[in-house]
Amino acid sequence: MRLLLDSSVLVAAMVASHPDHERGLPWLVACRQGRHEAVVAQHSLAELYSTLTSLPLRPRLAPLEVAQFIAENVEAVCAVQELRASDYRRVIGRLSRAGFGGGIIYDALIAEAAMKAKVAKIITFNQRDFERLPWLEQAGITVAV
Repeated sequence: MRLLLDSSVLVAAMVASHPDHERGLPWLVACRQGRHEAVVAQHSLAELYSTLTSLPLRPRLAPLEVAQFIAENVEAVCAVQELRASDYRRVIGRLSRAGFGGGIIYDALIAEAAMKAKVAKIITFNQRDFERLPWLEQAGITVAV
């Protein structure tokens, strides 16, 4: 099955002390083993880098270490779905017509990457955020954890 892994799942999978590590890791392992075809939104790479370099871990994760970790554990496993300026305009148009403002734009951009990549499911720990976007269901994409 073709899946988009959200950064919420990837962070949990990559940080052993994360409260959702045991729920997130199997998804990344299954994709690494080829049981699923994995996709990640380009924007999620930035979210991962930001989150992993700012987590209050001891010892703290160094930026070079995080960059290598992302390359080896995400980019080597997942296809990276890019968005173009026209995709951003389409997402902004959908959100504005639906009356949505604020931070939902980030989930909507990831949803757009999922639609563009033609995935069957978005795997996330933020289900409610994505379920607010009616066009995902219309595209036949389910949201799960």
